Amino acid sequence: MTRFFRNLRTALIGAVVAVGVVGAAAAQDLIGSYSAYIGWDDLHNSKGARLTEPWQVVRQDRANFHRFGISQPGDEWDPFFADYDNRAAMEQMIMNGAIEPSAAQILLQGGATVYVEIYGSGGVGKSIHVTVSR
Repeated sequence: MTRFFRNLRTALIGAVVAVGVVGAAAAQDLIGSYSAYIGWDDLHNSKGARLTEPWQVVRQDRANFHRFGISQPGDEWDPFFADYDNRAAMEQMIMNGAIEPSAAQILLQGGATVYVEIYGSGGVGKSIHVTVSR
């Protein structure tokens, strides 16, 4: 194979990979968002056990809001996590998304407001970005 064809092949492979990466990123649309205040009820599961992972707290907040009717001032309704299966997928979506370690610590202490952005396509969530503020 001549040098020209090797370089051409390398360039084409690089272009295909670049388009694939850009296409995958572009396929992620903001499909929902909400903010919520994390109170004492959100830090404990329905059996009263203290939650230890940020995704557990965010999920409990949505279960409290949608399933149990427990909310705090500042909690917003969202259509996405009204669905049990979407709440069940929350851990994986957070692992595919982002939450800063310092934000996770604040969230686990409670008394903070979270802003959650849900990304995906076609109404299917793929990742979540969580921002926390006091």
